[in-house]
Amino acid sequence: MTETVTNWAGNITFAAKEVHRPHSLDALRSLVAAAGQVRVLGSGHSFNRIAEPGGEGVLLSLGALTGGVEVDTVARTVRVGGGVRYAELARRVHEHGLALANMASLPHISVAGSVATGTHGSGVGNGSLASSVREVEIVTADGSTVVLERGDERFGGAVTSLGALGVVTALVLDLEPAFRVEQHLFTELPLEGLDFETVAGAAYSVSLFTDWDAPGFRQVWLKRRTDEPLADFPWAVPAVRALHPVPGMPAVNCTEQLGVPGPWHERLPHFRAEFTPSSGNELQSEYLLPRRHAVAALRAIDAIRQTVSSVLQICEVRTVAADEQWLSPSYGRDTVAVHFTWIEDTASVLPAVRAVEAALEPFDPRPHWGKVFETPAATVRGRYPRMDDFTALARALDPAGKFANDFVRDVLGN
Repeated sequence: MTETVTNWAGNITFAAKEVHRPHSLDALRSLVAAAGQVRVLGSGHSFNRIAEPGGEGVLLSLGALTGGVEVDTVARTVRVGGGVRYAELARRVHEHGLALANMASLPHISVAGSVATGTHGSGVGNGSLASSVREVEIVTADGSTVVLERGDERFGGAVTSLGALGVVTALVLDLEPAFRVEQHLFTELPLEGLDFETVAGAAYSVSLFTDWDAPGFRQVWLKRRTDEPLADFPWAVPAVRALHPVPGMPAVNCTEQLGVPGPWHERLPHFRAEFTPSSGNELQSEYLLPRRHAVAALRAIDAIRQTVSSVLQICEVRTVAADEQWLSPSYGRDTVAVHFTWIEDTASVLPAVRAVEAALEPFDPRPHWGKVFETPAATVRGRYPRMDDFTALARALDPAGKFANDFVRDVLGN
């Protein structure tokens, strides 16, 4: 059927010959086998044309598929359908006394789409969300199914795959025993003299927020597992009320703060699952670079803060442990991630994006695959040591390029 579909932010209107929401795997396989070009939308929480199928292509949404969440309490794993979002997954997993190791700031995003683009939470010991994947089930171009497991030589290219290999219909994730988390917030952390390693390691998950109106960070969010010690944090002032990351916004939609303990899935995200944190009136960019460059990179952004702050809502700084997914922005290196939530004005935002990219260029930044960036495709390709291996895997599983679009072809260099 022909219909107008946009991404979550509304800055992208997808061109597609047809939009389908199959209710069964058999229907999905038939659609894929018959189509010329296919892309999967996920939850639509991307800000560029990574999901664009083109005017003659088919856009698939997996939200109507059955068979969403199957927990194995003995193996401590969960099988997750391709259309499931983190909020549903986390609730079901917690009901069995188990937990995911980490979550992103938004629980509203799809699991398959998140891991396909290298999305992450925070914590010096926590890898990207793809790190918990142990098996991926993919419907390939002819409608058949391929299952790749951890240990398979191709697995490093199979999870953070940009949708270039096929339609991910299921993932199997590692779980651990459920745990509880407290959020402790602080304000006014100076950039001058910042010991980034100590600050970033002060809790299980740490986020720094600034609007770059001035040097330093307006807020620090420490998410402490209650089974781990509470670290001293003498560098900033404890918050006395709940806070929203964006200055001036009400904190009602944020997960509970001020040291009140609660289940992991109600504290690791920044926002409550039952609320939508914003209406989508924003653009986002993110750059991930070696953690050893964190302070130098933050100083480089501070040097252009007037350009940045004029179109910025908030900037968040997090850490991600190195992982082994070939196209993960955290591949092979412990990472600092600098995330920008911009105003919803592409023409005004792009000059700031280019200024940030120029400032971060000395530090080998990798842009988040689902965000706004201007870095040339050839430059991005050169920042991934296993890019040739991924290109070969894409050609092997999708020789005719059924799942490739302009974005993917630019990334692969063909």
